[in-house]
Amino acid sequence: MDVPSEAADSMESLQASFDFEAFFVAHYERIARAVARVVGDPARAEDLALEAFWKLCQNPKAHGDKAAGWLYRTAVRLGLNELRGNKRRRRYEDAAPQGGAPRNPEDAYADREARQQVRLALAAVDERQAELLLLRSSGLSYGEVAAALDLNPASIGTVLARARQALRKEYLKQNGQH
Repeated sequence: MDVPSEAADSMESLQASFDFEAFFVAHYERIARAVARVVGDPARAEDLALEAFWKLCQNPKAHGDKAAGWLYRTAVRLGLNELRGNKRRRRYEDAAPQGGAPRNPEDAYADREARQQVRLALAAVDERQAELLLLRSSGLSYGEVAAALDLNPASIGTVLARARQALRKEYLKQNGQH
């Protein structure tokens, strides 16, 4: 029964070499912001970000050089699952302005509807394309996006352009030529 003992020792050494607390401090805010862009609810985004970190903690194989990419991909997928699974809740999201002067209710409603239409189109495109668009719109560089999605960094521009085109096509299909 030495094999399980060796596996346990290997797992402990892997966990010991990964400084989870420092990793959490370094990445939590960006993860939460990325998920917030997907689900439109900062409080829920924080819960989903914590869930992504929990999954990382429970998966020692994800620790190491590619942990950040694994974490971003997991967080975005959790956000997409939330988006796809809670259609009714999305109808009632608050459309609080991001800053500046208070706006009139008609503008707030129009903005909320526009965000809703984009979210529905995003939920309808290929999951990989949605992940790519969300990661890039969250401020990640081409290199970071490539690492997160295990893509060749040289092909990110092309793949991103295709993903944008797919989103545009789906948006127009759902909403017409506005």
